[in-house]
Amino acid sequence: MDRKDFIKSCGFACLGGAAITTLLQSCSAAKIIGGKIAGDDLIVPLTDFETKAGNEKHYKKYVVVQNDILQYPICVYRINENEYTALWMQCTHQGAELQVFGDKLQCPAHGSEFTNSGTVQGGPADRKLRTFPVTIEANKLKISLKAI
Repeated sequence: MDRKDFIKSCGFACLGGAAITTLLQSCSAAKIIGGKIAGDDLIVPLTDFETKAGNEKHYKKYVVVQNDILQYPICVYRINENEYTALWMQCTHQGAELQVFGDKLQCPAHGSEFTNSGTVQGGPADRKLRTFPVTIEANKLKISLKAI
């Protein structure tokens, strides 16, 4: 193989690798979902936490729920089969919208970090995040939005 063919082959291999990576990322289960509001509750089907790989069922650690009525999204963590936490994604320092990184939420403005229960893990924020009561009813999470 001459130099030109070698470079061409390597270029195609790199492009193919990048395309496969992009394809696999786009196939991963989306963690941002739309929630429906019914009365004072935000409704999230429990199936929004499920992913399947063949015959195996797996669960996402969290989903971010958005609705046009809400000023900020709500991050819902699945602690176990019967326990979920719902956190208002507004930083308690200066009100920026938080970003989710696994089991923590982080403020892009000044770097405050919060745990998946809303506790401050690193400042400048000094107050925990607003949490919402979560109940399970008929295979759906009901997140109470009273007093938003």
